[in-house]
Amino acid sequence: MKSSMKMMLPMLMGLLVMSAGPAFGKDAGTAAEAPAADKKGDNPTVAIVNGTEIHRDALDRELELVTHRLQSQGRPINQEQQDTIQGKVLDNMIDRELLYQDAIKNGIQPDEKAITAQMDQMKKKFPGEAEYQKALEMMNTTEADLRTNIAQSMVIQQLIEKKIAPGIEITDAQGKEFYDAHPELFQTPEQVKASHILIKADPSDSDETKDEARKKLETVQDKLKKGEKFDALAKEYSEGPSSAKGGDLGYFSKGQMVKPFEDAAFAMDKGEISDIVVTQFGFHLIQVMDKKAASTTSYDDAKPRIVDHLKQQKMIESVNAYVQKIKTDADIQVLL
Repeated sequence: MKSSMKMMLPMLMGLLVMSAGPAFGKDAGTAAEAPAADKKGDNPTVAIVNGTEIHRDALDRELELVTHRLQSQGRPINQEQQDTIQGKVLDNMIDRELLYQDAIKNGIQPDEKAITAQMDQMKKKFPGEAEYQKALEMMNTTEADLRTNIAQSMVIQQLIEKKIAPGIEITDAQGKEFYDAHPELFQTPEQVKASHILIKADPSDSDETKDEARKKLETVQDKLKKGEKFDALAKEYSEGPSSAKGGDLGYFSKGQMVKPFEDAAFAMDKGEISDIVVTQFGFHLIQVMDKKAASTTSYDDAKPRIVDHLKQQKMIESVNAYVQKIKTDADIQVLL
């Protein structure tokens, strides 16, 4: 159950980070009603966007998610950075509220059936109702807030598709210019596809333990010499996580494996099986299944990905420009 929860939480986090910040208080096209904490004054307003309030709990929730994401990437945050991130998070929430309000002004309304369908689809990804509710609790949100977030996200997406996306085009010349300017993105280094059989031994193990591990692999090596199949022996003897797949490690390039393993694999020909290779993980036998020479993806093959990338970049720029335009007529108060 814990592993299921760990798998499901990022889904909720992603949704909340992308569309968090439901407006409460004075209505500006939203149907959300202020929660009890607001009425008690326990949830102060941090910004007002054309009369619609954004409250502290919504900001704190999104700030916590963004901070958690950065920390999980190994990026510790000090107080000064926290303050800067808080300002950026609030700016994003204000921008989303402006886009939402503009969508409503342009006659775009939430599709309740589509919202319900997305909610149902999301809930199906959890093992059960208890796990779903636990996830909401851990993210410090409610199903009602989540529904409001989905509605806001859908309406904004429709606005972008209606008002912004039609004006975004990428010419062949622009695609070729990007291709020529970033040759490193389209180069594939030499790759090897290999399988291995691992008998584990830690560098700190005693000589006796290491000798036992080596002898065990030597027994497997003798079986290979007698014609037994590498993948079958890997499934039976290998102590690595790839054993279930017959030792298959897939394709890898230089720099992805520890050096003794890499040196052996890249020095071998297709179909060849190594002698015993010693690494920090233990003793290995390696079989090279395939090799791919270094190559460069042609522009024609890369073009669809380039166009998608440039469209995404231009979309971000266009949305930012659109937000700046509607901000000129907006009444925005930041109360932090």
